[in-house]
Amino acid sequence: MTAAHITVNGKETPLAPAAPHTTVLDFLRERGLTGTKEGCAEGECGACSVLVARPGVDRPTDWVAVNACLVPAAALDGQEVVTSEGLATPGEPGTPPALHPVQEEMAVRGGSQCGYCTPGFVCSMAAEYYRPDRCAHAEPDRADDPEHGPNGFDLHALSGNLCRCTGYRPIRDAAFAVGAPTGDDPLARRREQAPPEPAATAYTRDDAAFLRPATLAEALRLLRERPGAVVVAGSTDWGVEVNIRSRRADCVIAVDRLPELRALDVTSGHIEIGAARTLTEIERRLAGRVPLLAELFPQFASRLIRNSATLGGNLGTGSPIGDSPPVLLALEASVVLADADGEREVPLSEYFTGYRQSVRRPGELIRAVRVPLPLSPVTAFHKIAKRRFDDISSVAVAFALDIQDGIVRKARIGLGGVAATPIRALATEAALEGRAWTRETAEEAARVLRSQGTPMDDHRASAGYRSAMLGQSLLKLYAQTTEAVSS
Repeated sequence: MTAAHITVNGKETPLAPAAPHTTVLDFLRERGLTGTKEGCAEGECGACSVLVARPGVDRPTDWVAVNACLVPAAALDGQEVVTSEGLATPGEPGTPPALHPVQEEMAVRGGSQCGYCTPGFVCSMAAEYYRPDRCAHAEPDRADDPEHGPNGFDLHALSGNLCRCTGYRPIRDAAFAVGAPTGDDPLARRREQAPPEPAATAYTRDDAAFLRPATLAEALRLLRERPGAVVVAGSTDWGVEVNIRSRRADCVIAVDRLPELRALDVTSGHIEIGAARTLTEIERRLAGRVPLLAELFPQFASRLIRNSATLGGNLGTGSPIGDSPPVLLALEASVVLADADGEREVPLSEYFTGYRQSVRRPGELIRAVRVPLPLSPVTAFHKIAKRRFDDISSVAVAFALDIQDGIVRKARIGLGGVAATPIRALATEAALEGRAWTRETAEEAARVLRSQGTPMDDHRASAGYRSAMLGQSLLKLYAQTTEAVSS
């Protein structure tokens, strides 16, 4: 096993003497790469954004933007990172480097004001700049689209970046002005080579360890030997605990690159999604095949978070306000749990047992999520939050209905934010099934839905508001689907 290191801007950089809990952000800044900034330390502002080489969808490698403030530096052992300082092309001796096209557009269009957020915006913008199919979606006549540029740039790539100077207009102008990577662009050429294989890591400092097993069997053995270990994948939840609550762990086990947890298989009976697949990978590989998931993804945090977050992590934390559980409940998904003795499959409706508690036993991992086929044809995901993007739900409602000849043959409804756990709205499902899909049925079922769960008052919403939003969500679904069903 080689000494732990990260290749930063093309230079191999030893991980030592960083502690196992040291974030990529602090690791870089301690080495003089101060373009990477700390703003919120929670993954909400994007000032810390950097690029990481990851397995690609259509090419061997994709440049993926991640929040450096959340990821442990040890999690990138053997990997490649590019910071804002590494985007420019070195010039001849005695000459300054040539700005990257993204940096150039940000400069000439006034996209940098105080400059604090600029390096993070540049890295997120560069990830979208190198997205393989971006230019294929270019439409010069779409210049007035507020979210997609005529160059195919998806502005949602910047949804996790916050500009406190409110300088979004020139940043948008810069994003919509960048062209296509040229043939001599070194980062574009790098995409044609495979990314580094994940290194088996056993990094220990100050009586704490960061371990990356090479196989699922090894991971399960470690969990049996170290029942108190913290398991991480994208670290989007654990990173907040480390930064904001100063939590430390004697042992962290990373499972995000285990091949056994990264499947994405479609059979005649189900779709199996590996627990360590990132949400971005799932979104791009499914390509709309599961419409309810396709509706969820743009509303789940931000692109920066989705580039790291996993379904296994979202379910593993057991949060009652996670966005994926309501959707997966409506899809009648199950989780495959694995330990050193074997596997078992548990319906998600039976998985949660209490606030951040589940049937998962010590030593077990979520290996995969299974979504049964065929899918119900009428689906919707309604997220009620204070902001349109990158926010925590006050209430989340997912619907999956099978309506034939105007009759609701089957109804599945998942709810988040209205109980100690994500729940199925069983009483509302019963009120819909076998009934004609009419305004009267929807209003009666909406009254039932308002009484589901045990909503509480907190700083996000009152219990009364949450209950009202449940009922309103079903009426909204009826309004959205009536025309489509009748046609």
